[in-house]
Amino acid sequence: MNIPADLKYTKDHEWIKIEGDTATVGITDFAQGELGDIVYVEIETEGEELDREEVFGTIEAVKTVSDLFMPVSGEVIEVNENLDENPEVVNDDCYEKGWMVKIKLADKSELDELLSADDYKEEIA
Repeated sequence: MNIPADLKYTKDHEWIKIEGDTATVGITDFAQGELGDIVYVEIETEGEELDREEVFGTIEAVKTVSDLFMPVSGEVIEVNENLDENPEVVNDDCYEKGWMVKIKLADKSELDELLSADDYKEEIA
C-alpha cells in the first residue's frame, strides 16, 4: 500500500499536501482500495469556505457513496475537473492525477493535528 511520507493524513482517509498557503487534498490509497471501483465524484464547493471536518463533496463507488471531509479549514479554490469524466483516475493514481480539491489554508495550526505517514499506517493496521 502506498502511503507517501511527505503528506499528512486524516482518520477519515483523506491526504493533504501543503504548498505554502495552499494545499491539495484527495483520498488515500487505502480508501480507494476499500471503496472499490470509483464511478462518480461530486464536488460543488468551489469558492466556499469550509471548516475542518466539513463535507466538501461525495465519492461514489459501485457499492457505496461516501462523504469527503475537509482535513483543515479553508476556501476551496480549485476542483479537479478531470474527475467529472474520469473518476476512475482516483483508483489508478490517487496521489497525483486523482486529487480532489485545492484549498487556501485558513489556519495553519490545524496542520499539527493531522497524522504523519507513520501515524496513518498505525491507524489502518
